[in-house]
Amino acid sequence: MGAILVSAIFLAGCTQSQESNNTIKVGLLVDLSGSLATYGNNEKHICEIAEENINNYFKEKGIPYKVELYVEDTKADPNICLQKVQALHAQGINFFLGPMASGEVKNIKGFVNSNKLVIISPSSTAPPQMLGFTSPEQKKYVFRFVPTDNFQGNAIGDLAKQLGLRNVVVIYRDDAWGDGLEKATIEKLKKNGIDVVAEIPYDPNIGDWSPIIQTATNKITGKGNDTGIIFIGYEEVATLLSQMDDNSPLLNHIWIGCDGTANSKKVIEEAKDKAEKVKLYSTMFQSETSEAEKLKEEFKKRGYGEPDQYALNVYDAFWVGAISYAQMLNETGGKYNADLLSKLIKENTVKYSEGQFGVKPVTGYIKLNEWNDRASGNYGIFAVTKDGWKLVGIWDSRTGNITWKE
Repeated sequence: MGAILVSAIFLAGCTQSQESNNTIKVGLLVDLSGSLATYGNNEKHICEIAEENINNYFKEKGIPYKVELYVEDTKADPNICLQKVQALHAQGINFFLGPMASGEVKNIKGFVNSNKLVIISPSSTAPPQMLGFTSPEQKKYVFRFVPTDNFQGNAIGDLAKQLGLRNVVVIYRDDAWGDGLEKATIEKLKKNGIDVVAEIPYDPNIGDWSPIIQTATNKITGKGNDTGIIFIGYEEVATLLSQMDDNSPLLNHIWIGCDGTANSKKVIEEAKDKAEKVKLYSTMFQSETSEAEKLKEEFKKRGYGEPDQYALNVYDAFWVGAISYAQMLNETGGKYNADLLSKLIKENTVKYSEGQFGVKPVTGYIKLNEWNDRASGNYGIFAVTKDGWKLVGIWDSRTGNITWKE
């Protein structure tokens, strides 16, 4: 089935003119040195593996194209991200993997739409409205292979309940992503009968955490073990923890993080003892197939360690994007057409999920909703242990239940 479909899509009408200009340039917008660097470096490494695999696949199938990756470090900074997109577009790049953060997506969406670029983000999770999209049509060039924070907010709210918390202090990153996840989390916490004692926003460019530490300490004073701290932010949680005194009252309570903290190498390097004490239970979209195991082995073999979920997401995104881009060029005689590419990505996501191209997805079935966002998904719950980060539970999006692994 896969071979027949591939032949039908790519080999009908291939011409010499197409082969003379057969490189598909792909921009990769990742954070290699900022507050999401753990995940950004994983995505860079896994996309390099994908680039090799896709080019071998195209060669084996007689598809007259090759992909070439152009990597840029955005530092998870919305302004730097826009500069990088503009620079790559000036080099003739129209298709991008990333960016990682919702604040980045929000800042580049105007440029993306006006220049008819197409992007697939593996990790931007803010609901579309928080990014300034008012209709699916406005978002037709922006795909996200991850569920929105309406799911993650529910996961965090249910996690707090199952951990026996009755009161929480929420510390959150004051940007499009942080505001969106905080809002979704608060909604679920209240539905679960949990009292939100305080909501404390912080500037994404924060250096000195002492005012936040003092405010949170004041709010939690006199509270018992049924009070916890929810941190909605990125790897800067490591700096927050490291700036706390060893005897800070905040370290006597359970902490819950999110996908911006889960599996953070920075947390282990800078604040492991404190993180282990508070557990820092952190949620992250979790969906892997047996095919992912092979990829993870290759990743480890190259000395990159363990890939996170967002790295797996971008691997699938690269495959769908590359196949769709090649099909677009084949159908247009080598011309870029954003509307056709967008349409093909939507269609080919289903075909790829079903294995129709002879390649199996590593993140399971990818179902997109009308906003081109992933429509469902369970969440892994990770915690810091004496041995580092460990997957300790799975939250089921259908039931709201958590299956603990310990």
